[in-house]
Amino acid sequence: MLTDINPKLPMRNKSVTRAFYETQLGFKVLGSADYEGYLMMEKDQIQIHFFEFKELNPKENYGQVYVRTNNIDELHQTYIDNQTRIHPNGKLEIKPWGQKEFSILDPDNNLLTFGQGA
Repeated sequence: MLTDINPKLPMRNKSVTRAFYETQLGFKVLGSADYEGYLMMEKDQIQIHFFEFKELNPKENYGQVYVRTNNIDELHQTYIDNQTRIHPNGKLEIKPWGQKEFSILDPDNNLLTFGQGA
């Protein structure tokens, strides 16, 4: 019955969010329509949607997404090469629960954790 999930995260500025996901993370805009206050980005088989929340205080934002990958080492290196800041508490490592993970924060403080079975 269920076939997919597309998380929706808050964003303060559509152009800043779009630029970060395109240049730092390699996503592209999904579709050709430009919806006011809404953004859809995709990379490979995943989509992340964003809704405008201009009053968002990034220090109070707890938006989080866990993204599974089948080549975490290459993905991590790509982000390092793009000078994407890795979260200080989210360095690439095998966690106690057996997943190899790393994390980043987007411009609105949404936490993106990337993981692969170790």
